[in-house]
Amino acid sequence: MGTPVRVRILGVGMGPAQVTREVAEALASVDYVLAAEKSDDDPLLALRRAIVDAYPAARGPVEVVALPDPVRDRSTGLSARGYQSAVTDWHDARAAQYAEVLRARGGTAAFLVWGDPSLYDSTIRIVERVRGLGIDVDLDVLPGVSAPAMLAARHRIVLHEVGRPVHITTGRRLQEAVAAGLDNVLAMLNPPPERLDVTGLQDWTLWWGANLGCPGEQLRTGRLADVLPLLPAARAAADGADGWVMDLYLLRKP
Repeated sequence: MGTPVRVRILGVGMGPAQVTREVAEALASVDYVLAAEKSDDDPLLALRRAIVDAYPAARGPVEVVALPDPVRDRSTGLSARGYQSAVTDWHDARAAQYAEVLRARGGTAAFLVWGDPSLYDSTIRIVERVRGLGIDVDLDVLPGVSAPAMLAARHRIVLHEVGRPVHITTGRRLQEAVAAGLDNVLAMLNPPPERLDVTGLQDWTLWWGANLGCPGEQLRTGRLADVLPLLPAARAAADGADGWVMDLYLLRKP
């Protein structure tokens, strides 16, 4: 059997300032970084390159190998099953691309993951798919500063009340969580505000943030009915500054 390909999945928060010493040392140890390229002027790819440039290896700059991101079905009317199927197909296509590069190059590769790899990121799952394609992978994962941690810090709050839970889910499953009796919900991977179903939640308290830790960072908090109309403009401001939007929020029943 040949030498395994080492793959390092590194949580990088939201940019160079949030990279931990552990992750910086790991980044300096790799031969190349694999990254998806979503467009010709992908700002998130540019941010990955900035992270690589900020923590160079002693032997010189680490190469960023950018691969065109496979097309994913993002239709707004997808059922839960249709959404899962679209994501599965997308992950399979990514895994096939990465497997081809890892097979050809070998060595040590890294993936740079926004926030922390444990929360609403599928890089670990995709690398497991790469293994299923016959690549012998030696995998390790290093944590990063997560988006929920950033949200709590920016708003100067604790994500849960004393002795109480916080439920982490996606925006499309918000009403499902509420129907289950959950009253302190943190939602990631959110649709635009106009597509968010907040029926019956107008008096809940909202702590919202977008592009946390980046130049376009936006924060809003207050009664949901009062804050919701402000979010489209805040998202547009974040997009204008950074070229992309990642937002999340905590909703708590009064």
